[in-house]
Amino acid sequence: MVVLGLNLGSLMMKQSFPDEVLELDRSVRTLDLTNNKLADIPEEISKLINMQRLILADNLIEHLPRNMGKLQSLKLINLDQNRVSILPDELGQLVKLERLSISGNCLTTLPETIGSLRNLLLLNVSNNQLQFLPESIGSCFSLEELQANGNFIEELPSSVCNLVHLKSLCLDHNKVKQIPPSLLKACKTLQNISLHDNPISMDQFQSMEGFQEFEARRKKKFDKLIDSNVMIGSKGLDEGVDL
Repeated sequence: MVVLGLNLGSLMMKQSFPDEVLELDRSVRTLDLTNNKLADIPEEISKLINMQRLILADNLIEHLPRNMGKLQSLKLINLDQNRVSILPDELGQLVKLERLSISGNCLTTLPETIGSLRNLLLLNVSNNQLQFLPESIGSCFSLEELQANGNFIEELPSSVCNLVHLKSLCLDHNKVKQIPPSLLKACKTLQNISLHDNPISMDQFQSMEGFQEFEARRKKKFDKLIDSNVMIGSKGLDEGVDL
């Protein structure tokens, strides 16, 4: 097993993907090329078929190769703080993927094929330019945490009510006016909803069916944290119904 981390970014110029990584092909399990001023990912990355963790945060990447769908062992992708404007449809082929974080990019849409990621636990698409989430997101049945802060989202697709394992939904700094009326009733594990800086009102939220049960889950969560003497900052105690 090879766990590889490189830092090529000591110069201000754009860097190329290191050939020596590709030569290791089947040996690579984790590849961390954070903060290396990489401009693109070569098609040859598909050789790393046993790779489970791909971390390319803080680079200059604009496009992902379509044949990334061949990386069938991937469980984690981190592309935070790049310049990616579109995700290829082939992303949906990564059926073992559990964590996908692509915050701080230039995404305007997500591919419908994201619904094929049935093992996805975490999706972080914060700080992009999304106006909506695809209806297919409701097919990410394992999803526990959805972070979409800092976008232009006005409403959620009704399919989010299918996310029965969802625990945390973060939509701060969007344009959300309403959420699906059956969300709180359908998502029975939901413990935290954060909606700071949105036009939705607390009255709207509290009038939703299932609100009392949601509030009970939220309080139970924080009672456990306090009973366990967990240190919670001021933001931590704000979790739950954050409007």
